[in-house]
Amino acid sequence: MNTTFTAADWAVLGLYVALLAAAGWLTTRRGMKSEDYFLAGHHAPTWLVAISVLSTVQSAATFLGVPDFAYRGNFTYIGGVFSTLVAAWLVGHWLMPKFYAAGVTTVYELLEARFDATARRAAAGMYLVGRILASGARLYLAAIAVSMILFLDVAPGHMLIAMLILLVFGLAFTFMGGLNSVIWSDLVQVVLYVGAALVVAWFLWTSLPLTLPQAIDALRHAPDGTDKLALIDPSPSLSAPFGLWAVLTGVVLLNFANAGLDQDTTQRVLACRDAKQGTRALFVSAWASLPVILLFLTIGALLWLHYQGAAAGTFNGEKVTVFMHYILTELPPGLRGLVTVGVIAAAAINSGLISMSAVLVNDLYRPFAGERSEAHFVRMGRIATVALGLALFAMAVLSYYWQRYADTALLDFVLGVMAFAYSGLLGVYGVALFSRRGSSASVLAAFAAGFLTVLAFQPYVIDALGLPLALKGVAFPWHLCLGTAVAALVCLAAPGKGVANSANPS
Repeated sequence: MNTTFTAADWAVLGLYVALLAAAGWLTTRRGMKSEDYFLAGHHAPTWLVAISVLSTVQSAATFLGVPDFAYRGNFTYIGGVFSTLVAAWLVGHWLMPKFYAAGVTTVYELLEARFDATARRAAAGMYLVGRILASGARLYLAAIAVSMILFLDVAPGHMLIAMLILLVFGLAFTFMGGLNSVIWSDLVQVVLYVGAALVVAWFLWTSLPLTLPQAIDALRHAPDGTDKLALIDPSPSLSAPFGLWAVLTGVVLLNFANAGLDQDTTQRVLACRDAKQGTRALFVSAWASLPVILLFLTIGALLWLHYQGAAAGTFNGEKVTVFMHYILTELPPGLRGLVTVGVIAAAAINSGLISMSAVLVNDLYRPFAGERSEAHFVRMGRIATVALGLALFAMAVLSYYWQRYADTALLDFVLGVMAFAYSGLLGVYGVALFSRRGSSASVLAAFAAGFLTVLAFQPYVIDALGLPLALKGVAFPWHLCLGTAVAALVCLAAPGKGVANSANPS
């Protein structure tokens, strides 16, 4: 096998496997009830939930995409982090008290009280579609890195092997221990990928013949006249994904949906003792993400100084990010293995698997299962985990062709696919919270309308239907804004029969 890995690199990877195995075994309890498997028995400490949420919202897109963003642009991606604080406050004020008051296992149970069981199942189905898209895209992105490191290319056969490796990692630490094992393994993952990033940043900095003031001056006054340390992009351009107006609208919506309507995140928050602790965990994770994102942006800036903006964009004929190029060509043995571990840790799909299995079992299976033992639902959760893992694998394969056709930046691609489900969920929950209108039928129509609106912005659809080519340049936050608005209008079209949930959490 033609690979850049040495014995030292394999040793680091083996140590990582052993560490995760130990964490999974030590946190697996026998005789679990379904509440233990899916919600860790509501006994997870706030600090651990906060770290688990941080691990959930970070991904290989953060590890590889954020440095590339800073290398080619500036620090405006940081605006997305501050939007998470706004989103955390909104979720804590409007949604968290309702979740705990209703004693829900999944956030979609609220729609059953507002509309009916069909609306709840539709929301659960929409979440599953969206999470398979998003987690599958993350799996694809991580597989690029693993394939390039192990095989020096992204040939289809090698990509399949890389995807399988990542899938096995995700399944192994979700199958037995449920959410409790996942959140403890999340702690290990965060320590590893942040640790790997710190080591790379130090290695990069020590290789530069610059003092700190010289480095800052070079970044503030790039040869093309731009400020690569700029934090705000006031441009109203629809093509700027992290422009000020995009951050204040679409990116806030993205983070609100992620924190309050995406079971992948809310499942961790619901593992806290009460709503107050859950909200605190959201805020702690949001603040903790700030130094992590700054670290990866700093790596991108250091890479720009290292290459003077002239890094090769390919390796062995394959298009790669600047960070990937640096890993493949300049990192020494051992450190390359550590960075590979960091990529795998950032790409861990166990969080998505446990949240999707909770929705599949509790929202779509349990209502029809009749009286069954708790052991039965735990067993069904494990079966669902394996089935969903295979669905993520299929989506990762699809993403291989989808992203190449669209020729979209990896970070934008991974964030953009989340809009497919989020647009409908945001529109429907907005109507449920702030109006008395809507029906089960309009909820179903709203989910379809939001999905189709986002689909209309995809390059292959634009080409197939002959739509204006300018639509290809519209950034993903605006896809989400328009999709949410369309979904809300469709949901509002039907008169309501019940009493609306008040926006007041009390």
